Amino acid sequence: MQRALIPAIALSIATLGGAAQAAEPLQIGISAEPYPPFTYTSSEGEWTGFEVELGLAICEAMEAECEIQPTGWSGIIPSLKAGRIDMIMNSMSITEARQKVIDFSDPYYFTPGAYVAADDLELSLPEGLDGLVLGVQSATTNATYARRALRDTGVDIRLYDQAEQVNRDLLSGRLDVILADEIAMNELIERDEAEGFEIKGTAPHHEAYGEGVGIGIRQGDSELKANLNAAIEQVQQDGTCGSLSEEYFGTDICTG
Repeated sequence: MQRALIPAIALSIATLGGAAQAAEPLQIGISAEPYPPFTYTSSEGEWTGFEVELGLAICEAMEAECEIQPTGWSGIIPSLKAGRIDMIMNSMSITEARQKVIDFSDPYYFTPGAYVAADDLELSLPEGLDGLVLGVQSATTNATYARRALRDTGVDIRLYDQAEQVNRDLLSGRLDVILADEIAMNELIERDEAEGFEIKGTAPHHEAYGEGVGIGIRQGDSELKANLNAAIEQVQQDGTCGSLSEEYFGTDICTG
């Protein structure tokens, strides 16, 4: 499959076979900090990745014009609530806490959190974390899980604004272990600079991880929610989501 490369400033999708859903393009918020292989910039500075391409396909299924709007992760929910973006499509898990402030589409994928450390570190989980330094990206379900489930293990939990900061500090030896999305960690350990690191295990099912990953929208935006749910079902049923997942991950992580 030929990957679509998306301009870093905006992605415009021409409507196919019908009128646009709205007069103004829908703004799809993704994190401005790359999160490969879900969202990242190519060597030409253009946005691509599993969720960028899947977002394009969902918009096509809705016959809607959309634009990709990179937004800092820590401010992405406030940007949604303020109307600067219309939806969030960036591996955001559907959790009870988030549902108090925003709404979600149906889930489109689910993966657990995974621990990564040096392959010569013998690590039993979670009791073996005692005395170690663990890094995790803040404002994520993995951070919530770490605070709720790991605080009594004796591990030193350090929070970071960006996922790539966590990765760099692990590879440079400033962290003993990190906890992040399993798919993203599979990508990390394939990097040349990550030779000597491996996934040690995954986090168990926990309320912190919610119901899977969905598209975040403003509360009360019922029309958009219905359209998104129909489009998600379409890309699940016609194989688009599964094909993109196989391309980027080598397995099907889609919920349909």
